[in-house]
Amino acid sequence: MTGTANLTKKKRFGRIYRQQLLTVIIFLLIPTVLLITFTYLPAANMFAFSLEKRDQFGVDVEFVGLQNYKTIFETPEYFSAFKNSLYYLAGSFIQLSLALFLATILCSKIRFSNFFKGVLFFPYMINTVAVALIFRRFFQRGDGVTNTDGTLNTIITLLGGEPIKFLSSEGLVNICLVFISIWRYIGMDLVMFIGAIQSVSPELYEAASLDGANGFQNFRYIIFPEIKPIILLQMILAVKGAISVYDIPYIVTGGRFGSSTFVIETTETAFKFHKVGLACAMSVVLFLIIVVVTVIQKLAFKEDK
Repeated sequence: MTGTANLTKKKRFGRIYRQQLLTVIIFLLIPTVLLITFTYLPAANMFAFSLEKRDQFGVDVEFVGLQNYKTIFETPEYFSAFKNSLYYLAGSFIQLSLALFLATILCSKIRFSNFFKGVLFFPYMINTVAVALIFRRFFQRGDGVTNTDGTLNTIITLLGGEPIKFLSSEGLVNICLVFISIWRYIGMDLVMFIGAIQSVSPELYEAASLDGANGFQNFRYIIFPEIKPIILLQMILAVKGAISVYDIPYIVTGGRFGSSTFVIETTETAFKFHKVGLACAMSVVLFLIIVVVTVIQKLAFKEDK
């Protein structure tokens, strides 16, 4: 009798296990199919296209091997756009530092902290196109590039200063674009840091308080070590964004006056000059650069075990 009960129990558990396994497979199947269809297959096609000479319609396709990659590395103009990434890279570290500082303050017991959290996160909720158009009008009115009219120049003129061509002066235009990027994306970093700080055990703060630790010591010995993985993640995303920035400079200036980026160059190569094969090779090169930078970051911040 006992053996029959055990056999029945094993069958029941076996049936439950198969049902659970089937449920897991079904739930994983759909996203896996979507991921392969819309990510891996297009990526494989992009690599295949990078070995060909083709236009956007795929007419008269010619296999050229690594010639497109050779063209990229033999054309300094393509990589000169990467120098503008240094502006965004510096801006991303300013953005992370400022977000971490504000998150630490907002997680302390201050009045209206929830209100300030909402205010600082609000820019991230606005469409990027709207943000770019707002700041283009803020810096220079009209076409946003070739004149000096604009809200900021109006204020400068009222104060007795001379109007400045913010969006048509090389160097200054990139500083303005980085400022827009910081204003647009700092809210996301702030939310990530606030969530990480609030997950720190209150017992650690209590123990530090008993030892007489001040606010800076709390941050240095408790907050920073506890949220270091989140900081690393945000740094990786920031560097990736700095290298592959596209939307804000393209909308505000169209890549003119020394504000072009490698992604803008890639887009124009594909859709303006109709060299899809070369543009795909540029995309592969950008992907490899991001992978290398990410690996270097992870090695640099690797924790001792």
